[in-house]
Amino acid sequence: MGDAATEALPQTCCPTVWLWPGQAMYAGPSLNLAPHSGSVWCFAAGIGGPLTVTTPDGAPRQARSVLIPPRVTHQMVCHGAGLVSCYLEPTSARAEACRSAMSEWIGPIGLTHTAEDRLLAMPQDDESASRWLDSAAPATQRAVDPRITAAARRIRDDPATAVSSRELAGQAGVSESRFLHLFRDELGTSLRRYRIWVRLVHAGTAIAAGANLTEAAMKAGFASPSHLADRFKTTFGLSASQLLATGLTVRTP
Repeated sequence: MGDAATEALPQTCCPTVWLWPGQAMYAGPSLNLAPHSGSVWCFAAGIGGPLTVTTPDGAPRQARSVLIPPRVTHQMVCHGAGLVSCYLEPTSARAEACRSAMSEWIGPIGLTHTAEDRLLAMPQDDESASRWLDSAAPATQRAVDPRITAAARRIRDDPATAVSSRELAGQAGVSESRFLHLFRDELGTSLRRYRIWVRLVHAGTAIAAGANLTEAAMKAGFASPSHLADRFKTTFGLSASQLLATGLTVRTP
């Protein structure tokens, strides 16, 4: 990308999170995230500079856009003015579409989205958020085992209820061990991590509607606000209270 394009990049005035069913997007300054391991696919693009991603088993990878799979412990450092991060629901086609758009893979990390220049030139605001997500990860059709689709839908429909893996396996007509393997193979993340992801999105939606952390934890099915805080930090690399203290705006387009 040339200097003119870099200078023209829009800046996000304040940190913002947009929440859609199963998907989330953050735009704003770097938050100095601690090493963490996500529950879903994370696509990130650096605004005004590259990103460096470090994993325990490899050398740092640097690029303007990166894709990080679920369950990969990593630390991301932003060298520019900020970043945009998209968190992609593994039951949708978006994660696979984004995965296919990465130009290079070093270990588990994808580098350089094929639409990188266009993405970095797009604004990050309420009117453009859905278009940014659609450009980074188009929502085409993806075939998922219908038994896993049904189980994931049941978790999303009632995140506060801890339906056991044994009950979900019975509904799918397979043994519990087979179900857990099939779930991980189909979605790329474990049942436990997927349930955490769904609850975190549900808690974020509650916060956007005016709930505090205690109310959001209860609505989403976390045992306590501290349980929500622990899971949030493990997944995103900082605490929910730290993120909210930045003046974050939560949108539900």
